[in-house]
Formats: sequence, C-alpha cells, structure tokens
Amino acid sequence: MIAVNAREKRPLWPGEAPFAEQSPGQPQPSLEAYPVDGATTAMVVCPGGGYRMKAEHEGGPVAEALNRGGIAAYVLDYRVHPCHALAPLGDALRALRIVRALGYARVGILGFSAGGHLACTAATHWDAGDPGAADPLERLSSRPDFFVPCYPVVSFTQYPHYDSCLALVGAPDRHDLERFFSTELNVTPATPPAFIWHTANDELVPVENSLLLASALSRAGVPFELHIYPDGPHGLGLAEDSPDVRGWIDACIAFIRRQED
Repeated sequence: MIAVNAREKRPLWPGEAPFAEQSPGQPQPSLEAYPVDGATTAMVVCPGGGYRMKAEHEGGPVAEALNRGGIAAYVLDYRVHPCHALAPLGDALRALRIVRALGYARVGILGFSAGGHLACTAATHWDAGDPGAADPLERLSSRPDFFVPCYPVVSFTQYPHYDSCLALVGAPDRHDLERFFSTELNVTPATPPAFIWHTANDELVPVENSLLLASALSRAGVPFELHIYPDGPHGLGLAEDSPDVRGWIDACIAFIRRQED
C-alpha cells in the first residue's frame, strides 16, 4: 500500500489533461485524499452539481462518513461545463486507476445527482487498460468493483434532467451522445454491482432514473441494492436532518462490506 497524506490533493494527469483546450479556466482535475489506516477498500467520491459546479456537502463530509466506516475515500474534482463531453468521464476513469495503483483490494465509485451520473457512466464505459501504454497508470483497469449512484441522473433520453444533459452534451440533437450517456442503454453483464438510492418525490431528478437503472441491472443479471425513500428533496447528501433518509450511508457501508467477502 502506498502511503497517502490526509487531505493531500493529487493532480490526475502528469501534464496537461486531455481535452484541456475545451475546459478553459478550469484547474487541473484532482483527487483529495481521505485515507484510513489499514483500509482495503476505497471509494472515489463525485459530488453533484449539474455538470456546472461541485456541491461541497456531497464531497468531504461524505468521505469522512465513509472513513468512519473504515473505508478510504478520494474526492474527485472533475471538470464541468464548459468542457468536452468526454472530459468528466476521462477524469473519473483516471481517478479509478490512480486509487487502484495505491494498492487497495477494491475500488468503487460513488456520486450524487450529476456526480451519480458520472459514477454510472464510469461503471458502463470502463476499460481494461492498455498494456502497451507508456504511462503505467493507463495499463491498469478503470473498472470500478462496485458503484453507488445517489439520486442519480441516469438517462438523457427518458425522464432526463435537462440542465445536466445540456451542460454535458450541448446541442439537444446529439442523439449519439444522449444514448452514450444514458446508463440504462449501456448496462451489460460486466457492469459492476450497485447500491442505488433516491427519494420518491425528488422534484429535480425524477425517481424513474433510479428505477430505469435498477431494471437494466436486473435484466443483465447484475447484483444491486435499491432504496427508495418516500420523502425528501433533491440534493440531500448525507441527509443528516432527514430521519427517514439518513440511514442510507450505514446501509451503503454495509453493502460495501459485503463486496469484501
């Protein structure tokens, strides 16, 4: 296991990031470390924000909650609008390779809302690595061992969150990209297991997004756990002020622990 200092921020790329010219004014994407001594499992955490910003309450506080469960966490500062449509996915896959290179036995990805969409996209568009790559990190698999989409944007074709779609894809007639970024159309038996949660009356991202994902996973024979809470607004994060929802993090940690068996 490679030692990592708490709150250390590591750039994702040794030089200029791919698609940097389409991401003007944005810093080099990075990972902020929340390590745990002796942890064998780590999560890449993707805050939401409609692919226009990153919500702070869905980053560090979530990483600290995972730490309390004995799980290391790395908060991803990925690129957002304006950027190339593939830049956030590239950042997420690179982050998974970096965390895997630290020596963890299992590496997952967790995200909220648009960050949940990014987690879903990484879970369906990963690659096994390029054995001939000059960069040793690019030789590693970017497949997450499991993923945790929290009130996620799942589909750009059904029940979409139009602002996230517009921020990432741009022109509304890019049907090829809309299908590429609609997770329910890209699930296969090789998609990793998932823990999904949503509230039934989410006013911003319809709960049907999570239902579409669960249905696609079921058809592909991929294990998943789905929690639909009856009440709660979008963007709850840890939901500490919502007694009916705040138990999701404990259920999630239990799910992660079962993946270690």
